[in-house]
Formats: sequence, C-alpha cells, structure tokens
Amino acid sequence: MAKLYFKYGAMGSSKTAQALITKFNYEERSMKVWLIKPAIDNRDGERVIRSRIGLQATCEIIFDSENIYDIFVSNHSDCDVIIADECQFFTAEHIDQLRKIVDELNIPVMCFGLRADFMCKLFKGSKRLFELADSISEIKTICSCGAKATVNARLDENMNVVTEGAQVLLGGNDRYIAMCHKCWQDKIRNQKH
Repeated sequence: MAKLYFKYGAMGSSKTAQALITKFNYEERSMKVWLIKPAIDNRDGERVIRSRIGLQATCEIIFDSENIYDIFVSNHSDCDVIIADECQFFTAEHIDQLRKIVDELNIPVMCFGLRADFMCKLFKGSKRLFELADSISEIKTICSCGAKATVNARLDENMNVVTEGAQVLLGGNDRYIAMCHKCWQDKIRNQKH
C-alpha cells in the first residue's frame, strides 16, 4: 500500500540530494519517476532541481493554480512514484491532491522540504504535510556550535539575522544558515547591543 512521505530538514541538510538519490534508486530498478517542484522555486532554473553537492535533474514545475492530481492522471499515470522537492512552497490544496493520488491510485509520494521559515513558522505546504503524511522523518544537520540545527536563519548583506519580512525569499548559503534555536536567539539578542 502506497504512502505519503514527508522528509524535512533545515537548510543545508541535503534534502534535495536525498530526493535526487531516491530518484536514481527508483530509475535504477527500471521504475518511472515523476519529479516535481513548485514553480516559485526558480533559483536553479525553471525546470531544474539541483543540490549543493552538484546533483541535478530536470523536473516539471507546478503552478499554484494547477491541480497535481489532474496533471498526474492526464500525463503521468505510467509513473511508479512521485518525488516532490521544495514541497513547503506547495499550497495546502496541492498536498491534498498528492494525498488523493496516494489514496485513490496507490502511488507513493515522497515530499522533501523545509519545515519552517526564518521566523520558525510553518510553511503552508509543510503544515499540511504534517497533518496528512503517513511517514514523517527529519533529515538532520548541525549548527556551527555542534548542536542539531532547527532554524533556517535568514541573513542580510552584513550577516545579521533578519527577523522580519516576507515568508518566501529564495536563496541558498548566501542568504540562509541553519542554526540551533539557542544560537539563533543569542545572535538576535547580540545584534541589539
């Protein structure tokens, strides 16, 4: 029986690399993968998923107004699995549509993404995945102090932690750093002095 999986982690935890390795493992067994990501994530190219270690693959992008279930049934019903990267940027409705694929079509769906934004608030897609996923697992990474990183700290051009702004601001190591909650709070407190 198929499941809806949510594999989440902080920035730099190799979520995308694991998604691409999972894709490779399925394809190595002659299984067909539908690789998708939200259209908003265009920092590596519109139809490209690229990890920090250099792995990359072509994917299909999903716009907010599109119905993933309908696209799958119309164009990808021959696929054995769906792998979704940056799933935090999907709408709650998209997650419901992925759940419907699992339930009605018995196709496993593996979602990879962030849990929360730079202010430790859940993204809409992640929130819905926590509500609906059959399997939830954390991909761990560490803070510079050695503790487990849980915060996606947003940095400005002076490397100060940003504490306000739009929830979505695309960026990589140039704009975000994974930190433990204590170091994040300490850095914010120290910036005020």
